[in-house]
Amino acid sequence: HVQLVESGGGSVQAGGSLILRCAFGGYTGSDFYIGWFRQAPGKEREGVAAVYTVDGRTYYSESVKGRFTISQGAAKNEQFLQMNSLKPEDTAMYYCAHRRPTPWDGFQGFRYWGQGTQVTVS
Repeated sequence: HVQLVESGGGSVQAGGSLILRCAFGGYTGSDFYIGWFRQAPGKEREGVAAVYTVDGRTYYSESVKGRFTISQGAAKNEQFLQMNSLKPEDTAMYYCAHRRPTPWDGFQGFRYWGQGTQVTVS
Protein backbone atom coordinates (compact mmCIF):
# COMPACT_ATOMS: atom_id res chain seq x y z
CA HIS A 1 0.00 0.00 0.00
CA VAL A 2 1.46 3.33 -1.09
CA GLN A 3 1.16 6.37 1.14
CA LEU A 4 1.43 9.91 -0.20
CA VAL A 5 1.46 13.22 1.66
CA GLU A 6 1.25 16.63 0.01
CA SER A 7 2.47 19.87 1.50
CA GLY A 8 3.28 23.41 0.43
CA GLY A 9 -0.12 24.77 -0.44
CA GLY A 10 -1.22 28.23 0.56
CA SER A 11 -2.55 31.56 -0.62
CA VAL A 12 -0.76 33.66 -3.21
CA GLN A 13 -1.54 36.59 -5.44
CA ALA A 14 -1.95 36.17 -9.16
CA GLY A 15 1.40 36.02 -10.90
CA GLY A 16 3.07 34.50 -7.87
CA SER A 17 4.63 31.09 -7.33
CA LEU A 18 4.27 28.11 -5.02
CA ILE A 19 6.09 24.82 -4.66
CA LEU A 20 4.14 21.72 -3.68
CA ARG A 21 5.86 18.67 -2.25
CA CYS A 22 4.74 15.06 -2.46
CA ALA A 23 6.36 12.60 -0.08
CA PHE A 24 5.57 8.98 -0.75
CA GLY A 25 6.46 5.50 0.43
CA GLY A 26 5.35 1.90 0.62
CA TYR A 27 6.01 0.89 -3.02
CA THR A 28 8.77 -1.63 -3.48
CA GLY A 29 9.39 -1.06 -7.17
CA SER A 30 11.62 1.63 -8.64
CA ASP A 31 9.52 2.40 -11.70
CA PHE A 32 6.20 4.17 -11.38
CA TYR A 33 4.42 7.40 -12.14
CA ILE A 34 3.78 10.24 -9.74
CA GLY A 35 1.03 12.56 -10.87
CA TRP A 36 -0.38 15.86 -9.68
CA PHE A 37 -4.09 16.50 -9.90
CA ARG A 38 -6.37 19.30 -8.84
CA GLN A 39 -10.02 19.73 -8.14
CA ALA A 40 -11.86 22.99 -7.71
CA PRO A 41 -15.30 23.16 -6.10
CA GLY A 42 -17.97 22.07 -8.55
CA LYS A 43 -15.45 20.90 -11.13
CA GLU A 44 -14.09 17.53 -12.13
CA ARG A 45 -10.67 16.43 -11.03
CA GLU A 46 -7.99 17.38 -13.56
CA GLY A 47 -4.58 15.86 -14.09
CA VAL A 48 -1.99 18.60 -14.47
CA ALA A 49 1.47 16.99 -14.35
CA ALA A 50 3.07 13.58 -14.11
CA VAL A 51 6.50 12.03 -14.22
CA TYR A 52 7.71 8.54 -15.06
CA THR A 53 10.49 7.77 -12.62
CA VAL A 54 12.47 5.44 -14.90
CA ASP A 55 13.43 8.01 -17.52
CA GLY A 56 12.11 11.25 -16.06
CA ARG A 57 9.61 11.69 -18.86
CA THR A 58 7.08 14.33 -17.93
CA TYR A 59 3.51 15.02 -18.97
CA TYR A 60 1.54 18.23 -18.57
CA SER A 61 -1.96 19.39 -19.23
CA GLU A 62 -2.36 22.25 -21.67
CA SER A 63 -3.72 24.43 -18.90
CA VAL A 64 -0.40 24.43 -17.01
CA LYS A 65 2.22 23.71 -19.68
CA GLY A 66 4.99 26.26 -19.51
CA ARG A 67 4.01 27.40 -16.02
CA PHE A 68 4.23 24.25 -13.88
CA THR A 69 7.23 21.94 -13.57
CA ILE A 70 7.33 18.53 -11.90
CA SER A 71 10.70 17.49 -10.57
CA GLN A 72 12.48 14.91 -8.46
CA GLY A 73 13.58 15.95 -5.01
CA ALA A 74 16.93 15.23 -3.39
CA ALA A 75 15.37 12.16 -1.82
CA LYS A 76 14.03 9.43 -4.10
CA ASN A 77 10.72 9.43 -2.28
CA GLU A 78 9.72 13.00 -3.02
CA GLN A 79 8.50 14.95 -6.00
CA PHE A 80 7.87 18.65 -6.33
CA LEU A 81 5.48 20.71 -8.38
CA GLN A 82 6.84 24.17 -9.09
CA MET A 83 3.93 26.46 -10.00
CA ASN A 84 4.75 29.83 -11.58
CA SER A 85 2.63 32.60 -13.03
CA LEU A 86 -0.31 31.43 -10.99
CA LYS A 87 -3.79 32.48 -12.02
CA PRO A 88 -7.04 32.62 -10.04
CA GLU A 89 -8.27 29.65 -12.09
CA ASP A 90 -5.45 27.57 -10.59
CA THR A 91 -7.27 27.72 -7.26
CA ALA A 92 -8.05 24.15 -6.22
CA MET A 93 -7.20 21.31 -3.91
CA TYR A 94 -4.06 19.68 -5.25
CA TYR A 95 -3.37 15.97 -4.89
CA CYS A 96 -0.45 13.77 -5.74
CA ALA A 97 -1.03 10.19 -6.76
CA HIS A 98 0.84 7.00 -7.65
CA ARG A 99 0.43 4.80 -10.69
CA ARG A 100 2.08 1.53 -11.67
CA PRO A 101 4.38 1.56 -14.75
CA THR A 102 1.90 0.77 -17.51
CA PRO A 103 2.29 2.60 -20.86
CA TRP A 104 1.21 6.22 -20.62
CA ASP A 105 -2.33 6.77 -21.78
CA GLY A 106 -3.18 9.97 -20.00
CA PHE A 107 -3.98 10.99 -16.46
CA GLN A 108 -5.74 7.78 -15.50
CA GLY A 109 -4.98 4.60 -13.67
CA PHE A 110 -3.64 6.33 -10.57
CA ARG A 111 -4.52 4.15 -7.67
CA TYR A 112 -3.11 5.72 -4.52
CA TRP A 113 -3.80 9.29 -3.45
CA GLY A 114 -2.71 11.77 -0.86
CA GLN A 115 -5.06 13.87 1.23
CA GLY A 116 -4.48 17.05 -0.76
CA THR A 117 -3.19 20.54 -0.13
CA GLN A 118 -5.16 23.71 -0.87
CA VAL A 119 -3.89 26.35 -3.30
CA THR A 120 -5.71 29.67 -3.44
CA VAL A 121 -4.79 32.36 -5.97
CA SER A 122 -6.38 35.78 -5.65
